Amino acid sequence: MIGIFKWIEKKKLQTVIITILISGMILAGCTERQSDVVSYNLSLEADNFNVARKLTVINQRTDTILFQMTGNFSIEKETDGDLAVIGEDDDGRYYKHFVYLSSEISYIVEDIGKTEVNKHKYQINFNPRMIIPVEATTID
Repeated sequence: MIGIFKWIEKKKLQTVIITILISGMILAGCTERQSDVVSYNLSLEADNFNVARKLTVINQRTDTILFQMTGNFSIEKETDGDLAVIGEDDDGRYYKHFVYLSSEISYIVEDIGKTEVNKHKYQINFNPRMIIPVEATTID
C-alpha cells in the first residue's frame, strides 16, 4: 500500500515539473524584444516609400563618394550582391537603380526622418570625377 502512494507522489511531481517546463517555454516564446518590433515597422514603412532616406555609396580605397541619393525609396540586397534601390516617381511609375558592391565599395543608408516632402520625388548626385570622360553641354 505504501508503494502505491510513493508511485502516485512521484507521478504528481513529474506532472508538476513537466507543467513548469512547458509554461516556461511558452512564456519564453512570447517575449519579443521591442527593438525587433520597431525595426520591423521602420523597415516596412521605408519599403512602402514613407520614410525619407539618404543613400551614400563610397569607394573605401580612394575615400571618394561615388553616388548619393535622397528621397523615399526602398533598398534590398540582391542575390548577386548588388544593391537595388526601388522607388516611385511623380507619375506613379517605379524605378529601380542598381549599385555594384565590392570589397572596396560600401554604402550607408540614413533614415532622415518622416518629412512633409512628396514621397515620389527623389534626387541623385553622381561624382563627376568618377565619370570619365565627361563633356558638359549647355542649351540656351
